Amino acid sequence: MIIANHEQLTEAVIATMERTPDPRLREIMTSLATHLHAFVRETRLTEREWEKAISSVVRLGQLTNDTHNEAVLMAGSLGLSQLICLLNNGDNGQSETAANLLGPFWRMHSPVTANGGSLLRSPTPGPALFVNAVVIDKHGAPVAGAEVDVWHSSTVGLYEQQDPQQADMNLRGKFTTDEQGRFWFRSVKPAGYPLPVDGVVGELLKAQNRQHYRPAHLHTLIYKPGMKTLISQIYVNDDPLLEVDPQFGVTRRLVGDFVRHDEPGPEGVEAPWYSLDYRFVMEEGETRLPRPPIK
Repeated sequence: MIIANHEQLTEAVIATMERTPDPRLREIMTSLATHLHAFVRETRLTEREWEKAISSVVRLGQLTNDTHNEAVLMAGSLGLSQLICLLNNGDNGQSETAANLLGPFWRMHSPVTANGGSLLRSPTPGPALFVNAVVIDKHGAPVAGAEVDVWHSSTVGLYEQQDPQQADMNLRGKFTTDEQGRFWFRSVKPAGYPLPVDGVVGELLKAQNRQHYRPAHLHTLIYKPGMKTLISQIYVNDDPLLEVDPQFGVTRRLVGDFVRHDEPGPEGVEAPWYSLDYRFVMEEGETRLPRPPIK
């Protein structure tokens, strides 16, 4: 088609996309072209703004390597990652869900740990945390024999890959649910941490007057053949940044009740210490493990 004006340009692009043999790819690309063209018209995007935008996209790739993924960080900062998560879990977005973002620090082959064991692989200061959790299906039946990966940051906001003071696999463990779907362990209360702000995402957050610290949270990945792998983050309820998470990960369902205790605790722990009870609900679906985001 010889293009006569900008309206006809959009028609030509959409017509081209509609010739795509794969029906799902055709649907996605047709919708993408439609909305992109409408966005440009709505904002009256200038040539200089377009050049800057393309430069930022290029830099997303240039800043992504084995230890950092700037593109994923940007997707989270725009709420896209969380939107996809919410639309694909909780009965396809119809109900609350414990599903959440994987985050960049998940590792395979966490140390197998018996229920009641500790995540501490090296001395780690901070208030003790005792977690008691149960995994059920959407009918309320316990999910026995599920593998549960747990990991979190230290009380200074660092994962062990980032911190030479921590032993390898510190604050990580892999548990198996018992016949009642339960798993339980001891650790320390995690702290929040800053997003890297020396790239495109940092420039965006600064331009939008947004803070760059994530609220404290506890990661889990629950795996059981025949059920959809459940990836979750349980957020600490006393963190002051719950309302301003730069990755938009905090949902009502995921704010855990981390209860503070001011008397001596089990196993001789000093006060204050914390306890967390939580219930995870798994759905039927594809059983698969994600790829570790970084090496």
